[in-house]
Amino acid sequence: MMLHEALGICLHKPAVISFVGGGGKTTAMFRLAHELKSLGKKVLVTTTTNIGVPEPGQCDIAMLEGCTDLGELATLPAGTIVCLGGGLLHGEICKVKSVEPAFIDELHASSWFDCILVEADGAKRKPIKAPADYEPVIPKSTTLVIGVIGLDSLGKEISEENIHRCKLFCACTGRKPGDLIDKQSIIEIILAEKGLFKDAPAASRKVVLLNKADNELLLSQGEQIAQDLARLHAPVHGCIVAALQQEEFFTARFA
Repeated sequence: MMLHEALGICLHKPAVISFVGGGGKTTAMFRLAHELKSLGKKVLVTTTTNIGVPEPGQCDIAMLEGCTDLGELATLPAGTIVCLGGGLLHGEICKVKSVEPAFIDELHASSWFDCILVEADGAKRKPIKAPADYEPVIPKSTTLVIGVIGLDSLGKEISEENIHRCKLFCACTGRKPGDLIDKQSIIEIILAEKGLFKDAPAASRKVVLLNKADNELLLSQGEQIAQDLARLHAPVHGCIVAALQQEEFFTARFA
């Protein structure tokens, strides 16, 4: 099964897909972009936060310091991945700066792209996080929000080393620093009002992506989380347990 199939993406109408959480957002975003490209779709990859500069081969056209000629976007051919940034942030690690979410909404309305993929959250390379008041930054036009969590967080200590915004994670889950991240705490961050899907547009579909199920134990634990979410009638439309590096998926549909 391909990722776009597991996500239930409709290929016949333009979509805006925003990635939030931690534990593999960028990997999932570019994986999906290349699947859609292989199907002849024109794909825009962009961000409302700061992300790393695309690696060679991740996109066909990089407009990392903005786009001065909007007509150029309109005339790009099908089967193209464009990476659009709002400038470059130079430092120890060069970053692509954010694009205004309202501009992404305008691009969606133009129908110049079959799919716009947005990295809408930052996690400092941690596998799991809780959002601050000002995050995530999700465009209003978003049709699908993918909440990503790395299953490699399971069994690790609740600390700033393992969780982005540890104090907020504790507030959302009722845990305290020094406790271990278990399946229940992952379920609680998914369900919390200020948790994984904070600020997701009401009309958007919401899918949990439990990534890094890289061995039988993590796969089993991920499947248990998916089953518990279904049993709890969680307000999400599905859960995918994945090992993106191994191209393996387990899907549980709730709606």
